[in-house]
Amino acid sequence: MQKNGFAVDAHDVAEDMLEQVKTTAGLPSALRSCHIALAGGYAFEGHVPADLVKKVLTTKPKLAGLAVPGMPAGSPGMEMGGRSDPYDVMAFDRAGKSWVFAKR
Repeated sequence: MQKNGFAVDAHDVAEDMLEQVKTTAGLPSALRSCHIALAGGYAFEGHVPADLVKKVLTTKPKLAGLAVPGMPAGSPGMEMGGRSDPYDVMAFDRAGKSWVFAKR
């Protein structure tokens, strides 16, 4: 994210605290992954591409955040040579509803 112009303030926290942050952010259990970022009132879970984070922060859609469940090969930070698996970037709201925001 730093390479994409974001200021990053990382915090290593205990698993139970991390789960509490995710719950407070409205992140559905089915979309949880490895880490979460909070910015501009939104939550970004897992390996969400920087261009989509920028899009959300700029357009301010009515959603709680974006998530990339799991750690798909080829997603940001999960580059594996030439391997790139297709994956969905999911949007979610605070009511627990989720939908495909983008396909990669």
